Amino acid sequence: MENKPKHIHIVGICGVGTGALAVAFHQAGWKVTGSDKGFYPPVSTNLAEAGIEYYAGWHPEKIGKPDVVMVGGSGTSLSNPEVVYAKEHGIPFYPYAQILQKYFIRPNSIVTAGTWGKTTTSALLSFVLIEAGMNPSYFTGGLSMSHPTGALIDASISKWSVVEGDEYQTAIYDKLPKFAYYDPTHLLLTSVSWDHADLYPTEADYFKTFEKLVAGIPASGVIVACADDEGVNKIIGAAAAKVVTYGMNEEVDYRYRSVQHTKAGIAFDIDHAGQAYHVASPMLGRYNVENIAGVFAMAHHIGISADKIIAALAAFKGIKRRLERRLDGQAGDAAQNSGITVIDTHAPTPEKAASGLESIREVYGKKIIAIYEPNIGGRQKSSIGAYDKSTDDRNGGAFRDADLVIIPRLTKLKIDETKTDPKDQPLEGQELADHISHAKKEAIYIEDDAALVSKVIAEARSGEDAGAGNVIVFLGSHGFRGMIEETVAKLK
Repeated sequence: MENKPKHIHIVGICGVGTGALAVAFHQAGWKVTGSDKGFYPPVSTNLAEAGIEYYAGWHPEKIGKPDVVMVGGSGTSLSNPEVVYAKEHGIPFYPYAQILQKYFIRPNSIVTAGTWGKTTTSALLSFVLIEAGMNPSYFTGGLSMSHPTGALIDASISKWSVVEGDEYQTAIYDKLPKFAYYDPTHLLLTSVSWDHADLYPTEADYFKTFEKLVAGIPASGVIVACADDEGVNKIIGAAAAKVVTYGMNEEVDYRYRSVQHTKAGIAFDIDHAGQAYHVASPMLGRYNVENIAGVFAMAHHIGISADKIIAALAAFKGIKRRLERRLDGQAGDAAQNSGITVIDTHAPTPEKAASGLESIREVYGKKIIAIYEPNIGGRQKSSIGAYDKSTDDRNGGAFRDADLVIIPRLTKLKIDETKTDPKDQPLEGQELADHISHAKKEAIYIEDDAALVSKVIAEARSGEDAGAGNVIVFLGSHGFRGMIEETVAKLK
C-alpha cells in the first residue's frame, strides 16, 4: 500500500457493510467521501462521529477526483449518475467484494462461509486474532458489540485477514459469489443447505458454488469443516487442502460436549488430541456452540494458544441483532423494569424465528411475547405451512415456543418483490396472524405502532410477580420503526 493518502468515494455509503468499510478506510488514513439516497441511524451516526463527508442523492459534480470508487447498497446500478461519471473520467470502480480483495485480503486469507453461522464466526474469529496480537485486516457483515465491524491494517504489519464469505452475487452486474474474490488459504465452512433460489434455481447449482470454493483452497491451506452438517459432508470430498473437522461425534478433530445453556450464556467442553478445554461465552443460543467450536478449531490450528482463545471467547459480547438483549431483566435494578427482558434478533423467516424462540424458551421459563415481521420469503404463500402446521395438541408451527405473537404493520414491499398474479400476492399482516392462529397459537395483528407498544408492555407486565421474568422478543430484519427503543424506554 502506498504511503501517500488515498481518496475513496463510496456510492451507497449508508449500508451496514459500506458504512463499516468507510470507517475502516478512514481509520487507516484514507480520505473518505460518500453518497446515498438517505441516511439513517445507526450507520449515519457512525459516519458522522468518524468525521466522514457524505451527501444525499447522486451528484457527480460533488465527487471530485477520488482514486477509486466503491459501489454498494442502493448505488450498485451501472446507470447510477456517479458510476457513469467514474466510467467517463477513467476512475476505477468496484463493488465491495472486489474492494476487499484489492485492499483487505492478505497472504493468509481466512474466509468463513456457509448457509448460516458465517457472520458470527467471522466476527468472533477476527476478535480472537486481535486479542492474540495478530492484527488482522478484517470485515464482517454484522455489527459486533466488542470491536469495530472492519479494520484495514497495513500489509507490513500483518499478513492475516479474516472476512465473511457471502455466497450471494457480488453486484447486479456481477453474478459471481462474493467469496470468489477473497482468495482463501484458510476456510471455515459452517453449513451448506440450499438457499437464495433467485440466484441458484436448483440445489445442485447452489452446491456447485461451494464445491468450487472448497476445491480452490490450496493444498498448503486448511479447511475447518463442521462434520455434523450433511451438506458440508457432501462437498468436502472436493478438497485438495487438509480438512480439520469439528462437531459432536467422537470421530471429529475438535469435539464439543457437555453443553450448558443458561441466561448467563453458554458453556461446554471441547476435546482435542487427548485434552479437554472448557469454554464459556455470554452469547445466548445453543446454536452458537457450533459456531464457537469452529472458531476454536481454526484459531487453535493456526497456532493461537487455547488459553488465549478461551479468554477471547469469554470477552466477546456477541453480534447486534443476534439474540441481543436490549433490556436485561436480570441485570441492574430489576424494580425499574419489573424484571422484563427485551431481545432483538435477526429472524425474518419462520425457520429462523422458530430457532430463536427455541433458544429463548430454553433459558426463560415464563411468558414470551413475540413481535414478528418476515422478509419477502417469509410472506410467500409457500411459507404458510411453516406457520399453521400443528405439531401437538397444545401448539405448533414456527411459533410453538411463544405465548403471544403480534404482527405489526408490515414494511411496504418494492414493486419487484410483488407478484402480478393476485393468487401469488404476499401475505399481509392480518393473513399472517390468522395462519399462525391456526396452529393453536394466539396471534394478533396491530397496525398502529403506538398501540402495539402499549399492548406489548401490558402483556409483559401481566402475570405472576408483575411480569418478572417475562420476555419480549422482536423477530425480523427491519428496524421496527423505533418500536424496540420505545418499548425499552417505557420499561426502564
